[in-house]
Amino acid sequence: MTLASVETGQGLRAACAQAPETVIATVQKSGIRGRGGAGFPTGLKWQLAAAAPAPEGRRFVLCNADEGEPGTFKDRVLLEDLADLVFEGMTIAGHAIGAKEGILYLRGEYIYLLAGLQATLERRRAEGLLGDDVLGTGLAFDIQIRMGSGAYVCGEETAMIQSLEGRRGEPRNRFPYPVVAGLHQAPTIVNNVETFAWVAAIMARGADWFASIGTDNSTGPKLLSVSGDVARPGTYEFPLGVTIAEVLAAADDGGKAKAVVVGGACGQCVPARDFSRAISYEDVSTGGAVIVLGPDRDLLDVAENFMEFFVDESCGQCTPCRVGNVAILEGIRAMRRGEFTTEQLRDLQRLGGTMRVASKCGLGQTSPTFFLSLVEHFADEILDRVPTPA
Repeated sequence: MTLASVETGQGLRAACAQAPETVIATVQKSGIRGRGGAGFPTGLKWQLAAAAPAPEGRRFVLCNADEGEPGTFKDRVLLEDLADLVFEGMTIAGHAIGAKEGILYLRGEYIYLLAGLQATLERRRAEGLLGDDVLGTGLAFDIQIRMGSGAYVCGEETAMIQSLEGRRGEPRNRFPYPVVAGLHQAPTIVNNVETFAWVAAIMARGADWFASIGTDNSTGPKLLSVSGDVARPGTYEFPLGVTIAEVLAAADDGGKAKAVVVGGACGQCVPARDFSRAISYEDVSTGGAVIVLGPDRDLLDVAENFMEFFVDESCGQCTPCRVGNVAILEGIRAMRRGEFTTEQLRDLQRLGGTMRVASKCGLGQTSPTFFLSLVEHFADEILDRVPTPA
């Protein structure tokens, strides 16, 4: 793994020797985009937060470690093995936007990582990599860890901010965006665990190195959590632009996969005929999950499992998500019983399309994705479950 070869402190020392605006320019030049799935340009986000007025002088750097997407576990690997790089990227961000406070929001189920992460923070403070005078440069920046409570919706940045403020974890209305008014209404950047780790590598090795990997619009390497019907599941590093077929070969699916879910439970179902497609922001985008479905998998069973998850995890704040997920789940169950019609199937497709545009946050906007792509690419398999009218 490329990240494992980056020396601790190298990127931070390089960043502290530069003006904040130069650090932001380097991140922008690298072309890195958010590794959590949304793909927003990281450098632009930092630039907006640095430029936003901070009436009380406070700005925040938040690391989203609420890795709740089914099928995704690469952030857990980074926090277990390369936490220094994650904290280093957060410190670089603090220097870049003028923040003194950083918070890592850790998934509730990852509480077993807490003691090790706290120990890493203490060591970094002792080594002068955190605290009131980072590396003797006068930079003041420190990090605390706050625990989530297992709510999937708190992976959405504004719901996470609500949780950090002691409120119910529900998405906020936008505008304003967090870069203008985030935690405690102060300018706030929220980036994924992997994003911060790559920022440390970028500052250590240079923007040109990172931009030389991947594609023109999807630069750099990407960590992928590969699971499902493969012989070698695990966390892999690939350049963006890698084909699904290449990922399957590395994980050894035996050449038998009939579909791959790219993006976790909220991702799209890609059939075998499209395995030449690229994992990139301009083609098949993912926060990191790649779930391989073998030839014996019942795709409606998978769809039911995913929709049960979304019904449980919806915060219920907006009607399209609260009602729509239940309706799609009931429809899938009816299909499995053979108690469904083609007209009802079309109604569910229209409902899924409405949820995508009318839901308040990413949960409701993406929860129908797997089902809709399943109907699109495996219509024959779905229609075989729908009885023919007499």
